[in-house]
Amino acid sequence: MSNNHTPRRGVLLIVASPSGAGKTSLCRRLMADHGGLELSISMTTRPIRPGEVDGRDYNFVSHEEFQRLVDQDAFLEWADVHGQRYGSPRGPIDRALAEGRDVLFDIDWQGAAQVAEKCPEDAVRVFILPPSLEELRRRLITRSQDAPEVIERRIKNAKGEIEHCDVFDYVFVNDDFDRSYAELAHIYHAERSRRFRNLWVADYKAALLREVV
Repeated sequence: MSNNHTPRRGVLLIVASPSGAGKTSLCRRLMADHGGLELSISMTTRPIRPGEVDGRDYNFVSHEEFQRLVDQDAFLEWADVHGQRYGSPRGPIDRALAEGRDVLFDIDWQGAAQVAEKCPEDAVRVFILPPSLEELRRRLITRSQDAPEVIERRIKNAKGEIEHCDVFDYVFVNDDFDRSYAELAHIYHAERSRRFRNLWVADYKAALLREVV
């Protein structure tokens, strides 16, 4: 008896952290190592940064277009973050999960809360903590993507974001990239093996019990 075709429900893996704690780098590594994991491409009203590509990193839209989609209830989650708006389109995510494809969310705690509320059985929430706020500031300065006043605003907001880590399923500190990546990958692999997501288990078990030995 073989188990070559195994219907399963997709995993909705949500990774959140204060800006600069390393979640995007960890998510990119996880995506590179797992071909079956798809990134939910968020829409945002913020300006595009150097090196980013529209449709790959984000779908960049105007405030007016974003509001039109909010009015149509087209987002699974959306939030105002640092003066800009971010949202995840609902349709592609629903289809992926139903087809057994895994979806990765690289979003903030507000978005994570909305997704978990709407998809309580699918969502797996992971929060990544920085080693310290001083290290967080150093990382934000090093990446040279934000103005000094924006960096200080992100540091100020980090404490408020960290307060919400208690509602996440998994929490770890990103003080070593390789170790943190291994932690994230272990979480993903374990959640893929959860019995209720593997729809083939009931039939496979029944077939095993019918065997004559």
